[in-house]
Amino acid sequence: MDHLWSPWRYRYVSTASPKNECIFCAKLRQDQDAENYIVLRAQHNFILLNLYPYTSGHLMIAPYAHVATLADLDLSARTEMMELTARAEKALRSIYKPGGINLGMNLGECAGAGVAGHIHMHVLPRWPGDASFMTTVGETRVLPEDLVDSHRKLVEALGPA
Repeated sequence: MDHLWSPWRYRYVSTASPKNECIFCAKLRQDQDAENYIVLRAQHNFILLNLYPYTSGHLMIAPYAHVATLADLDLSARTEMMELTARAEKALRSIYKPGGINLGMNLGECAGAGVAGHIHMHVLPRWPGDASFMTTVGETRVLPEDLVDSHRKLVEALGPA
């Protein structure tokens, strides 16, 4: 069996304290969408950039409701989350022209959730070779774009809720 090691991810998830406030809930209460890289606020969910992206354009869609499982999210919020996921996919394809898109949720800490108590959908563009020797050997991600630039492009592409 082959193993893939990602020590940069472990450092991130191991420093998150369960005593700390939920990052999604904290960002929602602040009136600083640009500083928090919130791209869009919809009726039941919001879209924001991942502060520790795997690739440029790595988005997350999170509900306003602080719930740990998809089953706990009400139908209207689940439906909107999937509509926003499709909309984000279209925007990422338009802006970045990726070779593929990863969509996914990690439900629970042992499943890899960095924020286990508040579900969120990851939407990230992928390209052939986007995980190079810098990532695997140097424990360094090489991102060609600043989060501020990604935020601006995605706000323009997604438009109003």
